[in-house]
Amino acid sequence: MKHFYLPFEKNEQFSYSSQSIKNLTEYEKYQLSFHPERPKYLDYLEVFDNVEECLQNDLHGSCLIQTHRANIRYNDSSHPVMLIGQQSGPTSNFGELKRVMKDHSQVVKWNQGMPTPAAFQKAIDAIALAEQENRIVITMIDTAGADPTEASESGGIAWKIGRCMQALGESKVPTISVIINRGCSGGAIALTGCDAVLAMQYSTYLVIAPEACSSILFRTRDKANLAAEISQITAKEALQNGIVDELIPETAGPAHRFRKEALESFRDVLSRWAGKLASEHNNRAFERRVDRWQRIGQWDLTTEENIKAYERPVHAFIPKPDKNHFIHRHKRCRNEHGKHVADPVLYSKLVADNFVCDTCGHRYVRLTAHDYIDLVLDKGTFAEHAETRYIVDRDILNFPDYSDKIVEARHKYGMSSAMITGNGKVDGHNVVFCGTSFGFLGGSFCMSTGEKIWQAAQIAIDKKCPLIIQAAGGGARMHEGCSSMVSIPKIHVALSRIEKAGLPLITIVTDPTLGGVAIGFGSRGLRIFEHNAGNIGFSGKRVIEQYTGHHTSKDFQTTGWLQQKSFVDMVARPLELKNRICEIIESRRAKK
Repeated sequence: MKHFYLPFEKNEQFSYSSQSIKNLTEYEKYQLSFHPERPKYLDYLEVFDNVEECLQNDLHGSCLIQTHRANIRYNDSSHPVMLIGQQSGPTSNFGELKRVMKDHSQVVKWNQGMPTPAAFQKAIDAIALAEQENRIVITMIDTAGADPTEASESGGIAWKIGRCMQALGESKVPTISVIINRGCSGGAIALTGCDAVLAMQYSTYLVIAPEACSSILFRTRDKANLAAEISQITAKEALQNGIVDELIPETAGPAHRFRKEALESFRDVLSRWAGKLASEHNNRAFERRVDRWQRIGQWDLTTEENIKAYERPVHAFIPKPDKNHFIHRHKRCRNEHGKHVADPVLYSKLVADNFVCDTCGHRYVRLTAHDYIDLVLDKGTFAEHAETRYIVDRDILNFPDYSDKIVEARHKYGMSSAMITGNGKVDGHNVVFCGTSFGFLGGSFCMSTGEKIWQAAQIAIDKKCPLIIQAAGGGARMHEGCSSMVSIPKIHVALSRIEKAGLPLITIVTDPTLGGVAIGFGSRGLRIFEHNAGNIGFSGKRVIEQYTGHHTSKDFQTTGWLQQKSFVDMVARPLELKNRICEIIESRRAKK
């Protein structure tokens, strides 16, 4: 077979006209965006001049991100650029692809198109090199997501992705991202936090694959089309939602059948943006970036009357027993031999162990934002910010049951959204504190979280005081589609402002801190990992085991496991948090 045909392409009624594509189901549009014959990153190199590969290495998965020095022309000018492209497979030539992928070593090399820590490190190095050589950074996005394996977790993939976004946010040169095919999940957001985001007309930009979304929502993967529809994943919808700046038209038809025209269109639009950003380039690159990102995101505002209907402190911290030093053991406890264990638990030891059973590893409770306020701040000093108090989640996609779930969570956890921010004191020191309740829709990262952190960072800068963030959450919120994910680079810019102002940035990493939360504020500042915390990284344990078909290692993604990998700055038990934070603040003050 010379060409590959998707099922709808075999339909005699289908032509490659814009109307035919418009009539496709949302899932078929998704399939079109990663058609194996759509041009890949290396195909687009022909529109540039003086192309030279750089930073090449043979580390596993490194080939999934490739880097080249080059030049791009606009009118009579030629601008030096650094190309950072996700190459999702060896070739877009289907005949060649079939031949190459019969070689098992090539299958392993290309890793299902999913970048590894080595690939993201190459991108980080390329951004630094572009700054040294004063080159515009151009990232090209084509990925099903970052590599979901224990090996990648061991390589610190969450922290590498976070560092990519930080590097783009702080870049001294202009940055442009182009979504050429499919841009999915953290693998995509790692390289799209740029000064401008462009997208090929028939590309897609999504927080979670439709099959996975369907599995979570409907307990079956068979409703992937409905999941794709409600998630608004096409480039056109990304433009309408304000997370893409311009579409690159595929006027003649989709790029896999009209390659020459698509590449010409790509050259015209990209060169215009490169020329525009190059002409604006000066020492105010970061300030302009701040102006851009503070406008990103959508949220609603509530009223004081509405808040009073549900506002109250909600605690999960198990109180000290009145009569003795023990509490009942959880009912399902079994030792390593499978024998049921029923004896009571010494309360002081359970607290010291961060509410994790020392026999079976069961977590008794996950603490709430109000618990962390009590643990970290001086009693009675927390005052919620007026600037963030009324910010609430917006249902921009009319996602099924989302509004009802938000209302339910507000009443259950006594908060307007998953995050609360305010001023407080730590042993008399003024601080700004951001706390998260995991129980509020899994503490998932969303647009309101992005805006609350942005506002809290500004308040910390104005007050010239430390910013403390308690991280918890299972990823980016799929109910808001890709818009939730796009708020992650926003908070990287906000947190870079804190560090540029010379203020302490302290992140308390709690159980769980995964996905969008981990690669966002979970990857920043001086991080205090809670003793016995678990589920800390990029991909969750269940996702990894389902993907690989193998059990993860003992203590995987726990604080202890991360310490062995040298990813932990500091560890504290719950009752030690306040003292550790105070020590950091006083140490920073002493150095000044």
